[in-house]
Amino acid sequence: MRNPSPIADVVMHPVRLRIIQQVGTREITTASLRSALPDVAQATLYRHIAALVDADVLTVVEERRVRGAVERTFALGERMAHVDHDELLEMGSRELQQAFLTFLAHLGESFDRASAAEDPRFRDFLGFGETTLHVTTDDLAAIQAGLGELLAPYLTAEGEGRRAVTLATALIPTDGAAPLD
Repeated sequence: MRNPSPIADVVMHPVRLRIIQQVGTREITTASLRSALPDVAQATLYRHIAALVDADVLTVVEERRVRGAVERTFALGERMAHVDHDELLEMGSRELQQAFLTFLAHLGESFDRASAAEDPRFRDFLGFGETTLHVTTDDLAAIQAGLGELLAPYLTAEGEGRRAVTLATALIPTDGAAPLD
């Protein structure tokens, strides 16, 4: 059995992040990915898809013959596109900063694409903000579990009138904050 690469090494690449975003909670073909990412050369796209499949971030859910070629359909794999806490702990400061900047760049690119569409309903689905929470590690675990439960019904595209939105989160400890007893 192969030893999988740390997921951060795999997903923290701008093209791979865009592929993961396109897949989201649905199944998507290579042809659809090529259409959604026209600025990415086909060979480059296939190379990044292969890296995501090798890392179990993407999985092949269907293969079919189309004009002599094999058309693959992908979905998010078992590892999903998530850098877990243990992997974050293994990163050095520079690597962690690069991963976070890549995340921010991807988020900014998503915002740019959405706002460039000039859809009049764009602002109906837009929101961003920042707040300070005062928590323990147990509180964070409870918040994450609660968010998972709250968001679960909205992770599928099924349902009339639903529109895909990106919900991005970042937990950043406040510098100099004293820990709770």
